[in-house]
Amino acid sequence: MSAGTKTRNTKTRNGTEGEIVNTRRRGIIAGSAVAALLLTAGCGAADTSSGKSDAVQPVSGSKQLGSAYDSNGGYGAELEAGAGAGADAGAGAGYGNEPAGAGGAAKTGPAGELKVREVAGLGSAVTDSEGWTLYRFDKDATKPPKSNCDGDCAKVWPAVAADDAKAGAGIEAGLLGSVARSDGTRQLTLAGWPVYRYAKDTKTGDTLGEGVGGTWHVLGADGKPAVAGGKPAGAGAEAGAGEQAPPAEEAKEEEKAVDKGAELSAQPNRELGNILVDGQGRTLYRFDKDSAWPMKFGCLGACLDTWKPAEPVDKAKIAGIANELVGSVKRPDGSEQLTIDCWPVYLFTGDKKPGDITGHNNKGLWFAVTDKGKKAKVTG
Repeated sequence: MSAGTKTRNTKTRNGTEGEIVNTRRRGIIAGSAVAALLLTAGCGAADTSSGKSDAVQPVSGSKQLGSAYDSNGGYGAELEAGAGAGADAGAGAGYGNEPAGAGGAAKTGPAGELKVREVAGLGSAVTDSEGWTLYRFDKDATKPPKSNCDGDCAKVWPAVAADDAKAGAGIEAGLLGSVARSDGTRQLTLAGWPVYRYAKDTKTGDTLGEGVGGTWHVLGADGKPAVAGGKPAGAGAEAGAGEQAPPAEEAKEEEKAVDKGAELSAQPNRELGNILVDGQGRTLYRFDKDSAWPMKFGCLGACLDTWKPAEPVDKAKIAGIANELVGSVKRPDGSEQLTIDCWPVYLFTGDKKPGDITGHNNKGLWFAVTDKGKKAKVTG
């Protein structure tokens, strides 16, 4: 055989082998795509049995996605943070953590003459002389007064200086006081509670800090949280707020008993429509920092102190939601969590009774879940 013939045969053989390899590669890629589609379609699909829903294994990157929450406290803020105490796990960030932006100087200046204004759903709220909302922290102490928000926490929740503060109309002067902070400055107190502003309130009158982490609250004129009866803003105003409280029958409808024996059901809410609740009537939430596909967790570490993963349910004990939307996923610690339409769902520790929706639209990242598996609408 001539050299030219050998060369042609070699090229032909190599070309054929290349085509085979390319064909195999295309087959592998196509197979992977099909597998991904099947997993996507089935991540929340119903079992053939009536037992617990199938668990999906999340991708290995979950820890990386949520690492900021381990160190910063992650409860749904722009810097992957939520709420906590200065000295506690997740303290220092996790407060809606970012430096004070617009109005930052006003948020660290003197309080001046305190004012009282009415906020729908919150009742009487205290502001400083310029109208910035003032807050209190449940993890502080009053006997004797002590602030537990230092370091990074204090960057997100600036302490209100006691200098120049005085009681305005609706506030008893005898309730005002001060407490020495760890840096030697003196912080204003109201009824013994250290007083703060919130760095993420971008304009006077904002109340974005209400309910953060279930521990931060708008300050009432008596030093107590301004939350009226545990109702979220927009759920009916107190007297003088210019809104009429919902009729008693509507309130009862909103807190109607969960379907008997149901571990998961859809219940009507006057503001949000039909939303999902667990067997105790507690509202279920999803987190925009999570990922439905590929399935990843954005709530890890200290975030879980405030947002508790909901447990999987028996599909034979659900009501008002399609079976195929209900599933479960294995978390990095090996526990299983309920998923709705492939999204992990959580309970909010700030909700105090069945029907509460205080976690809805928290930091614009946490939302109640509808009976269709979608985020509930944002009102107000």
